[in-house]
Amino acid sequence: MKFATAPARQLITLGVSLAVGATVLGAPSAAAAAPPEGAYWHTRTLSTTTHPWQFGTSSDPYSLVQQEIVERWSAPDGRSWFGYRELATQPKSAADKKAWQRDGSPSTWSESIDGKTVKLSTQPAKGSVNPVKQQSPNSFELAGQRLTYDEVQRLPADPNRLKDWLTKASRVRRIPENLIGSSLTTTLPQILHDLPAPKEVRAAAYQALLTMPGVRADGDAKDGLGRSGTAVLIDRTNEKSTSSSRVRLVVDTSKMVLLSHSGTVTVDGKAFVPKSFDHTLIEVGWTNTQPAVPALP
Repeated sequence: MKFATAPARQLITLGVSLAVGATVLGAPSAAAAAPPEGAYWHTRTLSTTTHPWQFGTSSDPYSLVQQEIVERWSAPDGRSWFGYRELATQPKSAADKKAWQRDGSPSTWSESIDGKTVKLSTQPAKGSVNPVKQQSPNSFELAGQRLTYDEVQRLPADPNRLKDWLTKASRVRRIPENLIGSSLTTTLPQILHDLPAPKEVRAAAYQALLTMPGVRADGDAKDGLGRSGTAVLIDRTNEKSTSSSRVRLVVDTSKMVLLSHSGTVTVDGKAFVPKSFDHTLIEVGWTNTQPAVPALP
């Protein structure tokens, strides 16, 4: 495998060894690469966000919650598909529901602010599924690198070597040295759901994540579907402003897959709604089911 400055592929190779200049690291042997356990690596994600605008009247406003289902299917040969479906928009809280009812309980909204138009509905959309145009064996992306299925299987299964690989990938992308740690903290959770990486590699990613600054395990937890896992908190503070952020992961440490991923941003001690999110990974793993328009939850 070669590291590359996208879209080319060059500079760093990963085969029997991982090499960068004079630095050579051992890599998992080819024998460790397992065959696919299904036709597609598949993820199904429910995303929930509060719309940044308020609706209703200036004297009686209310907030709306949007939800969407995103599904991805990736075949080992590089083919992939993307499915998307908007779900019903609903008032955020009981108080918002009462304000919505006082507004006549509208079933659709069409608002324009500063040249931007938003259209929302209490009815789910029909949804869609389409092949992704990138049709090559190098369709799995990690840290700016395009990898084949076999290359994903040979990612380092040791936390320190995996961090070293990602650090070199960050330098290839010309990420400033002072931001590489933050880049790794963002990238490591991706291995827990987005790639068909072996469980040993996912475990290495989890262990490596816990060594990063601002990251700590927070005990047993449940996700929005009631599934049990371990909570991981990632805290960041912007030293140049009054903003801070917290990302909360719930990880199934028996399967080493991500169950949920949520985040909040505060500015001057107050929640900044446009940057807050909640993603629940309903399904992560191999499937033989053909790509289709996402079904309703």
